[in-house]
Parts: sequence; structure tokens; C-alpha cells
Amino acid sequence: MTFRKLLAAAAAVLVLLGTAHSQTVTVSLNADIRSVNPGVNRDDNTDTVVLHIVEGLVALREDGSVGPLLAERIDVSKDGLTYTFPLRKGVKFHNGATLTAQDVIWSWQRYMDPKTDWRCVAEFDGRNGLKVEAVTAPNAQTVVMRLNKPTALFLDALARTDCAMAGVVHKDSLNPDGSFRTPIGTGPFKLQEWKRGEYVHLARFADYASPPGKTIDGYTGSKRPLVEAVRFMVVPDAAATAAALATGALDIAQMSDKEFPELLRMPGVTVKPVGTATKNVILFQTRDPLMGREKIRQAVAHAINMKELVPALTNGLAKPNASAIHMGSPYYSQVQRQGYRYDPALARRLLQEAGYRGEPVKLVTNKRAGRPSFDIAVIAQQMLQAVGMNVQVEVLEWATQLDRYNKGNYQFMVFSYSARLDPALSYEQFAGVKDKQPRKVWEDPQALALIERASAVSDTKERGRIFDELHQRFLQQVPMVMLYNNADVDATSARIRDYVPWVASKPRLWEVKVSK
Repeated sequence: MTFRKLLAAAAAVLVLLGTAHSQTVTVSLNADIRSVNPGVNRDDNTDTVVLHIVEGLVALREDGSVGPLLAERIDVSKDGLTYTFPLRKGVKFHNGATLTAQDVIWSWQRYMDPKTDWRCVAEFDGRNGLKVEAVTAPNAQTVVMRLNKPTALFLDALARTDCAMAGVVHKDSLNPDGSFRTPIGTGPFKLQEWKRGEYVHLARFADYASPPGKTIDGYTGSKRPLVEAVRFMVVPDAAATAAALATGALDIAQMSDKEFPELLRMPGVTVKPVGTATKNVILFQTRDPLMGREKIRQAVAHAINMKELVPALTNGLAKPNASAIHMGSPYYSQVQRQGYRYDPALARRLLQEAGYRGEPVKLVTNKRAGRPSFDIAVIAQQMLQAVGMNVQVEVLEWATQLDRYNKGNYQFMVFSYSARLDPALSYEQFAGVKDKQPRKVWEDPQALALIERASAVSDTKERGRIFDELHQRFLQQVPMVMLYNNADVDATSARIRDYVPWVASKPRLWEVKVSK
């Protein structure tokens, strides 16, 4: 990009930004958020913003374990059925009200009401095996949850970012008619303005009560809001984002690995690559007349040259990974390293054996900025055409693709899953019964039983054996082709201090400082 074009692109962002206060941190989003209703009508960008506003009883730590957040501690009964959460004292909502156990219960009941359309209601109502049978408050500072059966992943499910961590909101978040108005949470920042398609402006919550800790630790630890405001700017164009970073119009951006070399050349921009647990995949609709044939799915897996595709897309920052478990996990064993051999001749033979006769198949993707979806689709199309598949790429707006994904309305699709650090939760993202959750792609009963077993046991060796068996079944049945985990490129302007990237692939703006 020429210097003149660089300035023009940055100027476009500055027009949107207006005159920024020196203590306002500006952060880029590659697309607008979908809502401000926690865990409802959400995507990864939505979660990133909302989790600065709301907090749950528990949250993920930096290492992927779960720790207390609004809770002071977590007490579990010997039979594993009762979880007791004493609340931290002095926690306030953004409207000044003090957090009580009744607020937690009210929020939980709202989430579990089908009318709320909370993304994660099925994780707790018994449909997937686990049921929260009762939530009670023996006093104003204690919440007790009783389960139908012991499970090793109850806390992990509560801490899930796509569930908004079951973030507790005040009753005043709703309108008198019960519809959602605005998130009044307990987080370090409060919502000030959402100008659709342009920005989301959060203001520092002066009365925020930070969890204990001296340093940032996932969504726990020290969470002090040290700047006056955070403005998430919608900048869909990657070139404009890079230009705005270079000129100081933006402070923080999560860029794709494609922009890595250019960012390194920019004076005043600090670049921090970090491996993540985000999964880039090709999903199959296994009830489709063509993609329902296992040998066609196997052919797709063997036709894609991972060693060529992944470095080409990531500037060498990421490596192929055929496992649903990210490479940094302690469960990433020798078995998990097994993948598909690139073998075009085998792919052609499998297509022939499957009775494929050149029928057109549509590969759905999108051109969302900062995501590799479109490039993956184009390269995969070429490789699949080379073995005789009549692949047509169908490019959709991201919102339309997400709707099609949720309804299972596609033949095969390039998709990115947000980070899940525990392997059982990573498998849960795509495994389940389609009749209950159409977005699921792997409904093999034996695989689902293995995932349930892994969710119930805590012994690491036994869990490791289960995950290895799952991976071997996964490679055989190919409900999706796992390509690679993202390598995020977090870039910051010269004035930003103490910003910490994370394997969970979400920017966190607490504990961040701005140089004077």
C-alpha cells in the first residue's frame, strides 16, 4: 500500500471515530456485533464486547481452567451434585445496585426461559444429559445449584464465552413488557452507545469491584478498568485497519496472519502473534444426499493438501491440525497428531466408489474481514476440482451464513469455531443430535457417548484415552475436516501499554494503560 493510500484509509477511520479522548482506547472489529443481549443472537465479536459488560459466577483462567469471578469461591459436595457459590462482597451493577443471590437466580431463570432464546439453554435443561434441577439462595450472599448427575464440565459450561458466561444482569436490563433493553451488568465497563454499523462505545465503570489478583488471568484475576472508555470500531477492510493502526487512528486490532509481514514493517506498531484454539474447518451436512456419503467426505479430506494450504493462508504462523484439540493442550497426544494423507489418486477412487457422478456441490463461505473463510474456499475448490468434484463456491454475507449454519441449510461450508480450551467442549461444538440442534454435524451415538463420558470423569489419563478414541472415529467418519487453529496477530499502537493477547482469541481491555 502506498503512503498516500495509507493516509486515505486511515482518514476514513478517523471520520468514523471523531475526536477521541486521550484516555479512550479504540479497538477494531471486522464486523458489527449482532446484539447486546448476553448469549442471545451472538457471534465472536458480540461475545468480545459483551464480556466487558457482564460477568458470571465463574470464568476461564489464562490456562483454560475455571475459577471464581462473581463467586468468592466454589464449594462442591462429595457426590458432585451440589455446587455452592458464596458471592464476593461489594460487587455493584452499573446502575448502583448491589449484587445479591436473588439477582443471580433471576438472571438464571431468565436464561432458562425458552422465550429468552439463550444459546446455551440446552446445556443445562437435560437435553444434552446435564440438568440444573434447582437454584436456591440460603442467604443474600450465597447461590446453590443442584445437578441431576455429577459432571466434570459443569463449571466449564458455565464459563463458556458463547454463553456469555451466564452473565448476571440486573432486572432493569429489561423493558416493562419483558423485552431486552440494555445490559446492566457488573463488568469493568458499561455500555454507553451502540451506533449500528459504526461503533460500540463503553465507559469505565468507576465503582467496579475487581476480583482478587495482581495480574490479568483470563476472565478472572485483576480486571481494573484503567482507561476512561473503550470504543470498538467496525472496520471491515483489513487494509484500512492496518493503515489506521499505523497512523494512530486505531489502538488495538486482531489481524489475520495475512497482514503479518506488512504490520512488521510499520513503525510504532507492536505485533504479537499468538497461537489460539480457534478452529478453521470445512463442515459437512451429513444428511445431504451427496455429503451424507462417508466416502465422499473422505475424498474431500484426502484431496486437500494441508501442507500447501495452511502455510499459504497464514504466512507460516500456523500448522495443519486435523484434531479438534488445539496443539497447546495437554491432551494433544501422538494420536491427536494423526491426520489425512494428501492423496489425489485415493480421493478419485473414493469418489468413484461412492457413486459420485460429477453432480454440482456448493461450498458456502463468506468474505468477512480478518477471517480466512473465502481464501480457504477458493483454494479448496481448486484442489477438489483437480480430483473431479464439481465444486461451486457460494459467497454469503456473514449474518446469512450464520443463519444457514444454525439451520443446517448447506451441503458443505467453510466455518470458524471460537476457542474451546477443554477438549470435551471443543467436540461439543459440532457433535450432537441434529433433530435437537440442527447446527451439529456429528451425531454418531458412540461418539456422543464418549463425549458424555469425557464430560463426567476428571482423571486426565482416562480422559486422554477417550479423546484419542474420539479422534480416530472422527478421522474415519469425517463429519468435518479440521484444517488448522488460527494464529492471531494482535497489533497495538505506540501508546498502548500492558495489552496481553490470549489463546482464547479475545481482546481484553481491562488492565490496559495509555501512555501520556
